[in-house]
Amino acid sequence: MSEDNGGSKVAFFLAGAGIGAILALLFAPKSGKETRDYLTQRAGEGRDLVASKGREYRRQAEEYLGKAKDVAAKQKEQLSAALEAGKQAYQEEKAKSH
Repeated sequence: MSEDNGGSKVAFFLAGAGIGAILALLFAPKSGKETRDYLTQRAGEGRDLVASKGREYRRQAEEYLGKAKDVAAKQKEQLSAALEAGKQAYQEEKAKSH
């Protein structure tokens, strides 16, 4: 599953579940109470799926954020090292010219 499509897949699942629930009400061979119990169960499963996907996406986002912070820290270290090397080279050249 692509990370870019994850949210839309969940949305399509929920839309399909809603349409299925409506059709189940219209064509249900069960009693009203049995149908309501079934729909309540399916709605609970849908909530659980959404919560699960939410936790998964949050974990992935936290991983990406941690990686981005690491990359930024490394870039900062490299930039600082380059700046120090430039300062030192400038000081050496300045000392040579005097």
